[in-house]
Amino acid sequence: MKVYYKTLRDLPREELFAPGHRMCAGCGAAIAMRWITKVVGPNAVIANATGCVEVTTTPYPETAWMHPYIHVAFENSAAVASGVEAAIKTLRRKGLWDAGDTKVVVIAGDGGTYDIGLQSLSGMLERRHGVLYILYDNEAYMNTGIQRSGSTPKYAWTTTTPVGAAVRGKIQWKKDIVGIVMAHRVPYAATASISHILDMANKIKTALEYTAEGPTFLHIFAPCVPGWRYPENKTVEVARLAVETGYFPLYEWDHGKLRLNPPSNSHIDKTKRKPLKEFLKLQGRFAHLTEEEIAELEKELDAYWQYLAKLQTL
Repeated sequence: MKVYYKTLRDLPREELFAPGHRMCAGCGAAIAMRWITKVVGPNAVIANATGCVEVTTTPYPETAWMHPYIHVAFENSAAVASGVEAAIKTLRRKGLWDAGDTKVVVIAGDGGTYDIGLQSLSGMLERRHGVLYILYDNEAYMNTGIQRSGSTPKYAWTTTTPVGAAVRGKIQWKKDIVGIVMAHRVPYAATASISHILDMANKIKTALEYTAEGPTFLHIFAPCVPGWRYPENKTVEVARLAVETGYFPLYEWDHGKLRLNPPSNSHIDKTKRKPLKEFLKLQGRFAHLTEEEIAELEKELDAYWQYLAKLQTL
């Protein structure tokens, strides 16, 4: 990751995500959108899949977006962005594009990325379009009623993974979306959290620069107040604990090399991570967990960190 911003004072001041939208108080995705648009800058086209962000920011006839903006269906944001990128490239070649180095950015949630939009995402990556794809991950279909997605973690309560004597929330593990993206041999993929703004801003800037070589991908952790069942003033704390407990590692896949970023660069050593329970206990979606179930989640988390340690040696 190249360091464009060393301190918070270095971050862009211009606001390109307007207030007055309908996103929930304490929404992690709203925090992400504000900083994404700031760092991307005004010379960009945004393709936004249906989801929480779209429905709360574009109620006709109003919009919170100060960029050229395209709302597209759940399943085709990457395909539409591919077309925009190809059109700009063609117009530039013909001398008909005078807007300079216009970036093309996809913004989509986990439902539109892990599940419904995975096919078009894979196609975009395989065709090598110079697009930055940004996933804001709130770990369920929050817009349509808190249904489970491929991103929902094991044992989490959702409206379609209820908790009872027979079923203890979602029964599957969370899908490794960045691993899937890395398998496409993209120039750059990274994780970020709304709790670590400088890290996130520098990764957005790095990912944008690398689009000259092909597609890039950023996975941003964005807690959800109603879906995760925590007080609205705890969003940043929940996001920070996800990083500090190792639940959501901060890392980059840069031209085939994995690099862990602070504070995750010390978390291969389990003793340097906070107990996973500190992250889980703040959220009502995990309130039903037994000590045995928490221990199972911790064991799986340890195995994931062993996997990351192996990737670092490649």
